[in-house]
Amino acid sequence: MNLFSRLIRLGGGASKSSVTLPAPGVCDSTINAASENPPDSTEVYKTIAEDTFAGASSNPEKVDMVQDEKAAHADGADEQMLGSNGVEDKLAERRDEVKFIKGDHQNGDAKIDIGTVNGGKPAFTGMSKEELMKYANDPFWVRLRWIFFVCFWAIWVGMLVGAILIIIGAPKCAAPQPLPWYKRGPHAKFASVETCSPKDVADAKKLVSAGAIYELPAALTYDVKKPEVEDKIKHLVALYQGSDIRVILDLTPNYVAKNSQLMQDAIANPEMRSAFVWRSGANVLPNNWLKVGGNRSAWETVGDNYVLSQFEDGYYDLRMNSTIVRNEFGGVLKHLVALGVRGFRLKNTKFFALFDSLEDERPSSSPKDFSLGPNEYGFYSHNQTTFLFGLGDVLYDYLSVVKNSSDEAFFSVAEDVMYPQTYQLSRVPGAYGIDLPMYGNFVKVLSKSKPDTPLQKELENTLALSGNDSWLQWNFADIYVDTPQDPSALALFLSLLPGVPVVAVDAVAYQNVTKNTYEQITTLRKTASYMHGNLIFYQADPLVAFSRIKSGNPGYFVIFNPTELPQASNFTIPDNLPDKMTVSYFSEHYNVNTDSSGQVAHAGRVNLKEFKVAPHSSIILTYVPVNAD
Repeated sequence: MNLFSRLIRLGGGASKSSVTLPAPGVCDSTINAASENPPDSTEVYKTIAEDTFAGASSNPEKVDMVQDEKAAHADGADEQMLGSNGVEDKLAERRDEVKFIKGDHQNGDAKIDIGTVNGGKPAFTGMSKEELMKYANDPFWVRLRWIFFVCFWAIWVGMLVGAILIIIGAPKCAAPQPLPWYKRGPHAKFASVETCSPKDVADAKKLVSAGAIYELPAALTYDVKKPEVEDKIKHLVALYQGSDIRVILDLTPNYVAKNSQLMQDAIANPEMRSAFVWRSGANVLPNNWLKVGGNRSAWETVGDNYVLSQFEDGYYDLRMNSTIVRNEFGGVLKHLVALGVRGFRLKNTKFFALFDSLEDERPSSSPKDFSLGPNEYGFYSHNQTTFLFGLGDVLYDYLSVVKNSSDEAFFSVAEDVMYPQTYQLSRVPGAYGIDLPMYGNFVKVLSKSKPDTPLQKELENTLALSGNDSWLQWNFADIYVDTPQDPSALALFLSLLPGVPVVAVDAVAYQNVTKNTYEQITTLRKTASYMHGNLIFYQADPLVAFSRIKSGNPGYFVIFNPTELPQASNFTIPDNLPDKMTVSYFSEHYNVNTDSSGQVAHAGRVNLKEFKVAPHSSIILTYVPVNAD
């Protein structure tokens, strides 16, 4: 403690002073010299250089607390005290600062504050409370604090308002829209406009029909603006005025009679003849074309000209892509929409004349009847007169006229398109120029007692060739009158396929099916799983099975048995299908066609691994998909 007591004596003067303590080994004289000659009464900070230690080593007088160097080396204490942590721990590099603060004059007391100049790392100390309070009411800092306060809340409120606006203005995830009325169906098919009656409305309601189809006679197609024809159409529309059933007309636009205005204009004005397939001043027949289904030439003479007449005598084919016909038939469609008609189906579309060249027809490479000769219509391939290139584009022009006249109107065909690619747009592959194509023989094959091909393969081919995204017309008039299948089973099965049923009121599918079945069909067709769900087939020969399922909704599993025996559901059950399902609907004679062990009840549960489907019957099961994990 000698060093500490000497420091007290040095600081006992009347003034406050400070010196830097030398490291151990510094002589007493150096300390005394520093303490006896203070420059003034203020604190003095003095750094003692390291070379002082070298000069001090010759002084015999040593500081009491400094350990003898030899003794230190002998016992290794210096190594223990200095450690081995690097340069900062070496004693030679430490510089301690001692601050003497003047104390009591009488007692000669002094306070000593020992700090570190550069040898250590002093702790940071902030401002004291008293120092901070100096600025509490300073105008500058008060104003700055208010600015920060206001800015903080302004930014916070701005972010809140921005978040609300983003939520409000962000595009909504719109719920899937219901199918348009003409896709919901079914549609009731009646005869001519001229035979409509109030009873038709009741028949259409039995089907829970969305549309009622009537045929406008071909001779009246371009006469719809005449008062007598207009009145007939107005009367038809008025019949369904109080119901949700829309009127649909079947039109035949590809030919007109000799006394039509178009033909009379063409006879009088050569410039109007571009509306027809017209050859002036010809002495011989232009080619070998024959009337459709006949054995006579398709050319008729008008004066000294030949005009194409593929159908009835006295009726002449129109070039459906000519500007004159486009304007004329487009005006017909607009006028009918204005009268209240909401759908159109065209007949004879495969015979639409679009050509300029008149090449001869070539014999068919695969005639249906090899006994036919060159004078028979079936002898030729008819590549020059049917399914001509550009047909889809021409139909799309008329489709646009209809859509521009009414958003809810539709435009389609009344017959099998046979070659779907012909009805597609030339510049948009896969897109049709019509709304609802009619394609394939699946309805006929389905109603046979013994189908020639596996039903599931026939169905998959039909949908694939027509386009997997197509919404077809299923023509129930193709069902054979003597079919062994339960008509209600056919109706249920077909109605859950992608498409719209077209049910003729004189067909067995109408006469032998109850209104309750069609109400069930309508209920099923309005569900999300049907309208927007996926169609998935399941291998089940001789059964036909498929499912309709949309994520987040119960699925429908549809099975049809075309055979005369009960058939086990022997198809492999995928991982996402449960073993047990709930009975939703089944054909009207389902329980009649099977024994008591195979009968089912609504809302009952069946096990697909043990279940047998009744003969000539359909059943619809409801299920919830099984999670894969």
